[in-house]
Amino acid sequence: MRRADRLFQIVQLIRGRRLTTAAFLAKRLEVSQRTIYRAVSDLQHQGVPIEGEAGVGYRLGPGFDMPPLMFTADEARALVASVRMAQVWQDPVLAQLSQVALGKILSALPVASRIAAQSMAVYAPPIGLDPAVQSVLQTLRESAQSHRKVNVQYRDASDRLTLRILRPLGCFYWGKVWTLAAWCEVRDGFRSFRVDRIMSVLPVEGKDGLFQDEAGKRLTDYLRSAAPTDILEKLDGTS
Repeated sequence: MRRADRLFQIVQLIRGRRLTTAAFLAKRLEVSQRTIYRAVSDLQHQGVPIEGEAGVGYRLGPGFDMPPLMFTADEARALVASVRMAQVWQDPVLAQLSQVALGKILSALPVASRIAAQSMAVYAPPIGLDPAVQSVLQTLRESAQSHRKVNVQYRDASDRLTLRILRPLGCFYWGKVWTLAAWCEVRDGFRSFRVDRIMSVLPVEGKDGLFQDEAGKRLTDYLRSAAPTDILEKLDGTS
């Protein structure tokens, strides 16, 4: 990779993340961290407002902008394939928005690239989520985004029905199955729930329904406390 191309890629990677470490940049660009340190220093001396330092991480300061990028034909094909596959496993709102976003991207491409992307030979038949599961998933996703508690009726693998008050933290897709990671106020701990076993979900209205990030109860705490295998073993959320 030419040095100019590497500098450009570094700016793009830093711009796309809240905090980017030299280790991440080195791995993505297949160079040493020392090379990254030198490149970032060169960019800073050229006036690019990269904030941060080695060993901590970098971010792009305010007021810096670059012209929009043009996707290559292969990148556009990848986007089309990704949206087609994801749409059948998303909730209705996300599926519609992803299609709108893809349309905006394709409309900015040259005609030949747009035709090539739209003719991508990858398709996803509409046999994804049941409409009822889609509706539950949408409510959970929106509640997690707005930090709103939900009342949930959950039926586990043993057909036992429990009532929970949850702080929804994130929705995880495991291949045909979605799960909810949540802080359960009934059990006073993290729990995972299969979305297709949630019989009903109702957001808690008013100010009392809102929750703030608290140390020990955040998504980052959940991810630190449970390896993926642990999550899969606890999908019933009954303990």
